[in-house]
Amino acid sequence: MDAYCEFFIAAGRRLTGVPADHPCARVHGHTFRVRLTVSGTVDPVTGFVTDFAEVQRAFAPVHDALDHRFLNDVPGLENPTRERLALWIWDHLTEALPGLSAVEITETGASGVVYRG
Repeated sequence: MDAYCEFFIAAGRRLTGVPADHPCARVHGHTFRVRLTVSGTVDPVTGFVTDFAEVQRAFAPVHDALDHRFLNDVPGLENPTRERLALWIWDHLTEALPGLSAVEITETGASGVVYRG
């Protein structure tokens, strides 16, 4: 079974891997929706796949590192595409969040990525 929590990160960025005339080459911002999916079996005692409080606790330092930041200044996110952001979050959560099976990043209501490790 899958359980998920959603979080929001407001951040600025400038994509460095696009042509200079591309709109995303300019500084701009998004309110990114981050959906973390944890997969596993339902614990017979708690009735949970995961305790959402544990997901929130694991994500707190990641949120602090990214929220209201200029993502290009975050080590490892020098070209902060949504794909690299998903990988970065995955890399910073896999040890702290057992069962993590997907990181989904939505930067607009109509586009995003899903990384499954």
